[in-house]
Amino acid sequence: MQTTSISNILQKFIPENTKITVHGWIRTLRHSKAKISFLDLYDGSCLKTLQIVIGENLHNYKSEILHLTSGCSVTICGKIVKSIGNKQDIELVATNVTILGWIDQPNTYPITPKKHSLEYLRNVAHLRSRTHIFGAISRIRHILFQSMHNFMHKKGLLWIPTPIITAADTEGNSKMFYLSENFNNKNISNNISTNQVNGEQFFFGKKAFLTVSGQLNLETYACALSKVYTFGPTFRAEHSDTNRHLSEFWMLEVEIAFSKLNDIIELAKAFLTNMIQIVLEQCTPDITYCSNHSQCNLFKRLENFLNNKIAYIEYTDAINLLISCNKNFKNTVFWGGDLFSEHEKYLSEEYFKSPVIIMNYPKNIKAFYMRLNDDNKTVASMDILVPGIGEIIGGSQREERLNILKERLLENNLSNKYYWWYQDLRRYGTVPHSGFGLGFERLLIYITGITNIKDAIPFPRVFKNINF
Repeated sequence: MQTTSISNILQKFIPENTKITVHGWIRTLRHSKAKISFLDLYDGSCLKTLQIVIGENLHNYKSEILHLTSGCSVTICGKIVKSIGNKQDIELVATNVTILGWIDQPNTYPITPKKHSLEYLRNVAHLRSRTHIFGAISRIRHILFQSMHNFMHKKGLLWIPTPIITAADTEGNSKMFYLSENFNNKNISNNISTNQVNGEQFFFGKKAFLTVSGQLNLETYACALSKVYTFGPTFRAEHSDTNRHLSEFWMLEVEIAFSKLNDIIELAKAFLTNMIQIVLEQCTPDITYCSNHSQCNLFKRLENFLNNKIAYIEYTDAINLLISCNKNFKNTVFWGGDLFSEHEKYLSEEYFKSPVIIMNYPKNIKAFYMRLNDDNKTVASMDILVPGIGEIIGGSQREERLNILKERLLENNLSNKYYWWYQDLRRYGTVPHSGFGLGFERLLIYITGITNIKDAIPFPRVFKNINF
C-alpha cells in the first residue's frame, strides 16, 4: 500500500477505494454502542484531520483500540471511501491499526483536545506544536521561508551565510552575548577592546560575541557581487521581557550595491507585497484558523496592505504631528528622540490607517553605518510600520565615504582600529549601497495575528528564560 499525507487525501488526490497507509496522532476519538470506533487523525500536513473508521472485526480492537487516547501515535492501513456522515466527504475504513506510541499517563497529558491559552502552551513548548494554532503557524512560517528565498532568487540576489560568532559590534550598543570558552570565567566586562581575562588569552585571540546582525559582513559581498542577502539567527542581550522582544530571533538582511535609499524602499515594499500575496493564496485554511483564534480579521488586514498605498513621512514631520495630535502618550515626544511602540501604532493605525514609511531619522539615534545627510543632523534611513505591529522593516543607505564613516565611529565611541576591514570597503572601490533588515518573527505575528512574539518561534529565548 502507498503511504500518503492527510493533506493529499483530503484534497482528493487519492481516488476512492484506494488502499493506503497513513501515519499520525489521534486528535479525538469516540467509541459507539455499535462497536465501531471513530478516530480523528492528524499528521501535521494540514489543519484538518482524517476520520478513521474502525470496526470490531480487527484483531486488536478490544485489546488495544478501545484503550487508545488523544495523543497516541498510530499507523493505519485501509481504504478511502465516501463518508456517510455530514462532517467530512471521505474517510478511511481501517483494515489494520498498529499503535506506535501510547500516552503513558492520559490524565497528565498536557495537550488535551480542549482549547488551551497561548500562555499555558508556552510552559509546554516541547508539545505545543501538536495544537491546531501552532500547526497553522508552522505551516505559514514554512511557506514564508520558501517564498522569501524564491523572491530573492528571482530578484537576482545571492544568499550569503554570515557568521554567528563575531568580534564586531554592528549596532554599536553593546547589547551582545559574550562567548566564553570557559564557563568559570567571571567578571568579564563588555569592553570589546579587552583581549584578556585574568591574564588568559581568549580562544579566538580576542573577545567574541553572538552576532546582533550579519550586515557588516554582508556588505563586503555586496561590494563585490552587487546583490546579496542573508537569513539566520541573531541575538540581543536586552534585559526586557515584553511581547515584542526575543533574545534569539531570525532576521532577513539585504544589501544592494549601486543603490540609494529609495531603491531599497521599493525592494522592501515589493518583498512584503509578495509575501502577503503568496500567504493569502497558499495558506487560506491556516490563515482562517488564525483569524478565528485572534481578535483580528486577518484577511482584511492583509488585503488592506495590498490595496492601500503606503504613506511616506519625514521623521521631523512625524514628530510635529505627534506633538500636535493631543494624545496623552506615556513616552514624551521630542525631536531627537526615538519613536516608541505607542507612537508607531498611532501613526499607522489612527492617523494614516495604513502602512507608513518614516524617513531620515536623527543621526544620534541611529547606527554609525547609516549615510549622513547634507543637513549633518539626520541619516538616510527608513522604517516601515504596519498597523497592529509597528516597525517591521528597518533600513538605510550605508555611509560609503571613508572620512565621514571614521567620524561616525568616533561619535559612537567605537574604535576605528576594530573596523579596519569595514573601512577597507571604502578605501578600495567604494560604491553607494543600501540595505534593510526584517525580523522574521515580526512578519509572522503580522500575518498570523498572534500578539506575543514568543509564540512566533518554536522555542523562545527571553530574559531569564531558556527552557527547552
